[in-house]
Amino acid sequence: MVVEFLALLLDRDPDELRMELESAGQELPVDSILVVEILTRVEARYGITIRADAEAARSTRSVYTFAATVLNTIKETQPS
Repeated sequence: MVVEFLALLLDRDPDELRMELESAGQELPVDSILVVEILTRVEARYGITIRADAEAARSTRSVYTFAATVLNTIKETQPS
């Protein structure tokens, strides 16, 4: 989902962008402005709030860790 939103904002094909990100490695940096835009869309779509703490801030340093933080937050908010 993070890659799809990123592709939308960059006007790129999601599959091509995913392949490019995977080939570049897990720690590919994410532009901070894009992070805010993606985060806003994710929070609105899934009705979640990503905590504004040190761990969340560190997670925005790469696509992989940012996506993992989003996924973990979604899982935490879903009923068991």
